Amino acid sequence: MHARGWRTIAAALCMSLAAAAPAQTPPIRIGLVLSLTGPAASLGIPARDTVALLPRTLAGRQVDYIILDDASDTTQAVQDTKKLITEDHVDAIIGSSITPNSLAMIDVVAEAETPTISLASSAKIIEPVDARRRWVFKTPQTDAMMASAIAEHASNHGVKTMAYIGQADALGETFYAEISKFAQLHKIGIVANERFNRTDTSVTGQVLKIIAAKPDAVVVGAAGTPAALPPKTLRERGYQGLIYHNHGTGNRDFLRVCGADCNGTFLPASPVLVAAQLPDDHPAKHLALEYIKLYEAKYGAGSVSAFGSYAWDAGMLLNRAVPIALKQGAPGTPEFRRALRDALEQTRDFADSNGLVNMTPSDHIGLDQRARVIAEIRDGKWIYQPR
Repeated sequence: MHARGWRTIAAALCMSLAAAAPAQTPPIRIGLVLSLTGPAASLGIPARDTVALLPRTLAGRQVDYIILDDASDTTQAVQDTKKLITEDHVDAIIGSSITPNSLAMIDVVAEAETPTISLASSAKIIEPVDARRRWVFKTPQTDAMMASAIAEHASNHGVKTMAYIGQADALGETFYAEISKFAQLHKIGIVANERFNRTDTSVTGQVLKIIAAKPDAVVVGAAGTPAALPPKTLRERGYQGLIYHNHGTGNRDFLRVCGADCNGTFLPASPVLVAAQLPDDHPAKHLALEYIKLYEAKYGAGSVSAFGSYAWDAGMLLNRAVPIALKQGAPGTPEFRRALRDALEQTRDFADSNGLVNMTPSDHIGLDQRARVIAEIRDGKWIYQPR
């Protein structure tokens, strides 16, 4: 047989093999913008570590997780988001770890029509659900939910006056707005309102002003290890009243840095922090304990934090939504991203490690008041406080 005949047979054989081989399906690509360095690293690292526990396949499709560090910086968070969208062509984004960065990402993800699940606290990330925020969801409890828990607990403990010291950023401002609103509802007067920067090494001036106002309680609106500075300074200066933290302190690094100065202080917390102490009928208890078991099996006893659970819940929401979205389009397409957004918004009666999720077109978190508890810090442990 001459050479042309062999080439014809070879070409036909290649075509036959190609027809017989299954079409290669594109992976689902999920990007994460996390604060792995900088002042908010204690929030981002547990989320990164949780990614190792998330499913490697969704609805039979391979999942690629692409993690970028925003260095606790707003500008870097925007750059990371743009890279994930334009270079990595992700189908969804999880992040950022903190409120200022998550707020800065909204315009970018909305323009690209990429569904995003924030791991930060402020309700402003998802409220109101307008043309931009319709692409954004979140798993952590809102600052409004946590501020209401603080005001309720303070009122029940006879607090009549309250002072506030918060970060000089979006987190500090929005948490103050919620604290002042709920304090007013409980007839608690705000007698001082101070700010500090995440990188500050002293808040003595602010604390002296607070002590001079003689409040019954002080609320610290800050996240991560920088949040330890105000309570430590308050104790050093002899303050004896109640101290409340923002829920951005729900990790071991904060407990380590604050040490004995945080004994007897309170925070509104994720149910994950006190899961074993919750009543058996709490909607988050079973799944929170499952997450804790997985996380601590890999990273050691006592290593779990609320911030890892928020990433876990984001992964579980996507695990539910992906099979629905695949009916409308393939990964990597606008049709798939739009369907994924719609499926997230239609989440109903979905239990995760923080509560029961019922999202609507006007509610992109879907948690109710059972998703937050009050915990007291005692000797480096969180102690559930039944209301």
